[in-house]
Amino acid sequence: FGTDKADPVKRAHTLKTDPWSVEIEGLVKKPARVNLEDLMQWGAMEERIYRLRCVEGWSMVIPWVGYSMADLIRRVEPLPGAKFVEFVTQADPKTMPGLRSSVIDWPYVEGLRMDEAMHPLTLLAFGMYGEVMPKQNGAPLRLVVP
Repeated sequence: FGTDKADPVKRAHTLKTDPWSVEIEGLVKKPARVNLEDLMQWGAMEERIYRLRCVEGWSMVIPWVGYSMADLIRRVEPLPGAKFVEFVTQADPKTMPGLRSSVIDWPYVEGLRMDEAMHPLTLLAFGMYGEVMPKQNGAPLRLVVP
């Protein structure tokens, strides 16, 4: 939503999370474009309590709700040459006006080695504190890697 710490709270209300879909492509046997409701059914939801440590020096203990990222990866059947998983964020300047800033190149892209993504503690989270994921916290879903 921007580069200022207050931007998510000020601007998150503009984010439209319905409808939402996730595209899975690359070195997989079963590429897919999945809507959020279906994606939520790809694994057994559970609550996991992880400590979130921010680069700014603060931390929180958060009860996340989601399923193991490994469930999703197994479902799309990575091909033998797949070594990494790339994650690309949504980047819509209409609903995220802070993206117009030239401080960071959008969309934000992150990656994990396949063993990191398949680790049983790596979580695809759809909620926190027993509620749907708040917009300012990464709605409608986020990756949590302890």
